[in-house]
Amino acid sequence: MDAAARLEHPDSAVVGVVLAAGAGRRYGGPKVAAESGDWLRTAVGALADGGCRAVMVTLGAAVVEVPPPATTVVVADWAEGLSASVRAGITAARRFPAMTGVLLLPVDIPDMVASVVRRVLDRVGGDPNALARAVFDRRRGHPVYLGGAHLDAVQQSLVGDRGAGGWLANRSDVIAVECGDLAVGRDRDTR
Repeated sequence: MDAAARLEHPDSAVVGVVLAAGAGRRYGGPKVAAESGDWLRTAVGALADGGCRAVMVTLGAAVVEVPPPATTVVVADWAEGLSASVRAGITAARRFPAMTGVLLLPVDIPDMVASVVRRVLDRVGGDPNALARAVFDRRRGHPVYLGGAHLDAVQQSLVGDRGAGGWLANRSDVIAVECGDLAVGRDRDTR
């Protein structure tokens, strides 16, 4: 992890979670293995170099070796959909000492860069009461920051093949962090 990024917010312990447990049916296979693992390496690198204290990768349909410094979270019920991956990632992140928030990033955003992660984290400063998401030319995207104070409510809202988006959509306090100058930020559902 980039030492400068860690020192910017020395009191925060944001855990980055790469959501990569799905089967990638529309894509034609698990996206965790897309482009010979390049998407996974990109996501882990963006979170680690962008300032997350720890990085975890949710795996399920395919279990692969994850690049350092990431650790693996195997999602037994991954076939239930994205909610299972988010739930497992948050549960694992909560075990991290002094965790103040979780930053969720799907594996299928091939142009994700550390500067996007850093901008979102700079905006929230690891505040356990904050909620934020990257936006790209005003289009909602990822990563999404969930302050620790909100994790119970988010986990209770998770169902089926939806992540935290439905819960966030009902909130007026989500900080939109414009990142369109840094990346396109579009997820890839098909080849």
